[in-house]
Amino acid sequence: MISKKLEAALNEQINAEFWSGYLYLSMSCHFEAQGLNGVANWFRIQFQEEQAHALALIDYLHARGGQVLLGSIANVPTSWASVKEAFLATYEHEQKVTGLINALYGLAEEEKDYATRQKLNAFVAEQVEEEENVTHILDSLNLIGEDRSGMYQLDLELAKRTYTAPAL
Repeated sequence: MISKKLEAALNEQINAEFWSGYLYLSMSCHFEAQGLNGVANWFRIQFQEEQAHALALIDYLHARGGQVLLGSIANVPTSWASVKEAFLATYEHEQKVTGLINALYGLAEEEKDYATRQKLNAFVAEQVEEEENVTHILDSLNLIGEDRSGMYQLDLELAKRTYTAPAL
């Protein structure tokens, strides 16, 4: 059985994961409308990953006898001035999510809930990967600058990304 305190925190994280997915879907829609289908593809896959994260936490909470309480999802931004601005926002958001996961991990330790701590190890590793991936894209965007052919090439590269369910 999971503690009520940890159950509440996991429910908050489930909401945060769905909000993240909604954010990335909004980014995908924004860039698809601009004809940047590769960028849109990258964000759509991020949307799918965030949904998978939320579902993994839902399944875990059920497995531990907890109750899932889905809250409303707050509004997300719907436009960005540039691809770089969107990826900067993504990096900042992923850093925030890393903080949320770390806080959950700390709470699991505080509650001496070693099963939850073990479950969260995968989320900790996932966040390292998330931040690293966005950093590489930002590095590319910095190299490209205002070069439209460079942006075209990056868009083609991002179009190659395919969804792989995270091992959570």
